[in-house]
Amino acid sequence: MPTWTAFTKLNDKARAEKLGLAMEDLEPEPTGVGVFEIEDGSGLWEVAGYFIEEPSDMELTLLAVAFEAQPFVISEVPDTDWVDKVRRELTPVVAGRFFVYGSHDADKIPEGAEPLLIEAAMAFGTGHHGTTQGCLEALDALANDGFVGKNVADIGCGTAVLGMAAARIWSDPVIVSDIDEVAVEVAEANVRANGLEGKVICVEAAGFENDALHDRAPFDLVFANILKQPLIDLAPSMKAHVAEGGYMILSGILTRQADEVAAAYAEQGIKELRRGVIGDWVTLVLQA
Repeated sequence: MPTWTAFTKLNDKARAEKLGLAMEDLEPEPTGVGVFEIEDGSGLWEVAGYFIEEPSDMELTLLAVAFEAQPFVISEVPDTDWVDKVRRELTPVVAGRFFVYGSHDADKIPEGAEPLLIEAAMAFGTGHHGTTQGCLEALDALANDGFVGKNVADIGCGTAVLGMAAARIWSDPVIVSDIDEVAVEVAEANVRANGLEGKVICVEAAGFENDALHDRAPFDLVFANILKQPLIDLAPSMKAHVAEGGYMILSGILTRQADEVAAAYAEQGIKELRRGVIGDWVTLVLQA
């Protein structure tokens, strides 16, 4: 069954959020509405609606005018088995010693690799994105330099692939967190699928705001593969929760944003050790 999407952009967060709420009263009713800041430095916000019946172009035009938004772009999305599509298109990823794969590629695990199983239905954060791959390569490099993580956290963990990677190579339990309840459930499912129960602890938290994270601090390694502004906002809290001499691996950063993020951490007395670039994305390795 086909579905429809309707997207617009505007330059004010408050109006974007109000437009998103107004879209929920449309007929036909959308099955979901999202409001997102576009992380390209433009200051624009995107508002998107998803429909199982074709939305009214007239109603969307009136909403765009009322909220001073760009005209909506309406698109029909063909009926697609997305899990099967992702399974066909996602090939295994090698990042240092780590091999990220779906169960359909279980026969391709190289000898001596550290395997990380992420199913196609849970494809976000599989390693196919330059940010996740960059973090895995940074982790591999730290380990090759002789670092052993005794107390590791992943803030904004998504599928938990980074936390699981650390748990694969080091013996102490790793704690991973995400602000989104569904992401935590996905993380827990992946931990079970990889046989890492008890080695990877999953909690719901905004940043470090969870007793389980507070109680385990200070950390000797923290991953944060999120977005530029949340990373900048997190800098003081990162300083407070990472041990002196501890490491941070940060990503979700476009190349043009890297200096701004590094500067925010430098203000906290945190130094940049190196940065890796994959496509348009940067991974920063920092030390407290």
